[in-house]
Amino acid sequence: MTQSHSPSLAGKTLFITGASRGIGLAIALRAARDGANIAVVAKTDAPDPRLPGTIHSAVEEIQHAGGKAIAIKTDIRHEEQVQAAVDLTVQTFGGIDILVNNASAISLTPTEKTDMKRYDLMHSINTRGTFLCSKLCVQHLRKAENPHILNLSPPLNMEERWFKHHVAYTMAKFGMSMCVLGMAGEFRKDGIAVNALWPRTVIATAAVQNLLGGDESIKASRTPAIVADAAHVILTSPSRSAGSAISTGNFFIDDDVLRSVGVTDFDVYATSPGTPLMPDFFI
Repeated sequence: MTQSHSPSLAGKTLFITGASRGIGLAIALRAARDGANIAVVAKTDAPDPRLPGTIHSAVEEIQHAGGKAIAIKTDIRHEEQVQAAVDLTVQTFGGIDILVNNASAISLTPTEKTDMKRYDLMHSINTRGTFLCSKLCVQHLRKAENPHILNLSPPLNMEERWFKHHVAYTMAKFGMSMCVLGMAGEFRKDGIAVNALWPRTVIATAAVQNLLGGDESIKASRTPAIVADAAHVILTSPSRSAGSAISTGNFFIDDDVLRSVGVTDFDVYATSPGTPLMPDFFI
């Protein structure tokens, strides 16, 4: 991935789902340091003792980092709410340059222990929500100078081992990845780059703290900043160029992206330098 231009998101407008905390907020803050505009699209508008951050605290952090932001309470399962969020973003900032489909629900349960309500939640947020946000943003992305859709989803790998422990969750996340595969081809003619990004290791987020092993897993994690820095490289790469064949339809891994632009020190991203890192379960 070449950096043939100034890698900045200054003045760009990003529509980021699940941007109130974790990886979504980290991507927003990295863009804010360039002077980007961020639509913080998430459900949490009041503090929750189990989860850090709200859409309002995210806006404050983004503004403090140098960006502009609006808080838009949105449940991406509902088409009218997503449409209203898209309309407000365009009305406020004049367009949409980048869509980041980050919002996800997770349940690492085997088939018999997967509640159907949870199954429906994962599929309606992960796969359907990604499809819906992409569908409603495309008309605005077509008008952008360097339009991107970035899905936080894993590489497509149709092997039993990725499915057998949590088939419902894998299906829901792979649905996001299938959106990348299909939409990269569908929107190539429009110059819209559609890619996926996934971490090599477990990332220190509320989901890891609450669902995936607590403090021990956090110690073996990298911070969300590594995903944000990798996203920044992708989102500042040209979507329309002679090399556009390699700018879309990719399933990127965070540290591979950073190595491609010369990053060699990954200890800065470790939550506990020296602690062996836990690989992500899709890698």
